[in-house]
Amino acid sequence: MTTVLDREMYSEAEAARLLRISQSTLHYWLEGAQVGDKSYKPILRDQPRGTRTVTWAEFVEAGYLREYRRTHKVAMAELRKFVELLREKFGVPYPLADRRPFVSGRDLVYDVQTAAGLGVDFWLVTVADDQLMLTTPADSFNRRIDWDDNTAVGYRPDANPESPVRVRPDTRFGKPSVNGVSTEVIAEQHDAGEERDAIAEMYALKRADVDWALAYEFSVRAATRAA
Repeated sequence: MTTVLDREMYSEAEAARLLRISQSTLHYWLEGAQVGDKSYKPILRDQPRGTRTVTWAEFVEAGYLREYRRTHKVAMAELRKFVELLREKFGVPYPLADRRPFVSGRDLVYDVQTAAGLGVDFWLVTVADDQLMLTTPADSFNRRIDWDDNTAVGYRPDANPESPVRVRPDTRFGKPSVNGVSTEVIAEQHDAGEERDAIAEMYALKRADVDWALAYEFSVRAATRAA
């Protein structure tokens, strides 16, 4: 049975843009690579699929790797083994799009990351005051996710934790939106000369929703120009 996690949502290019990583990096995580005589298996897939489309679960799990991307090179072999062991121990195909490793299964995750030989820079949980706590990157990722029971159903692409901007598989075809209204559409209205209060009234939004949507879209444009 196809679930929301299996739903093909994005092209590689669009997923990379939303995650603010390079498409080549995302492709590497999804499909692995051949470098000379050495083959590197994917991290997020069991095997390469030879496709440039990204499922919702793959998008969410790539968001987890993204949290480590800014300051560390992602260790392919160890992370691949870590994800494979998580799949086995939790009995789910997409363990990083499942809430349990971040909440109720931290003891199991601790054992798995140790068994996988995962470097401490990539740990999901650590020990503090005799308690298992999420590491800073893992906690940051967890706070970006909206959960329905144990399933990831939304992702906050905006860096600001107060932002209402979300991408959801069942809203606007996965495009960033605020209360169901595409941030891109809001920005287009603003570009056309509409005042923010008028845009809010047009789409039955709060003025703050419009401000958040525009702040997000402006940040995307700035990042695109800088790339």
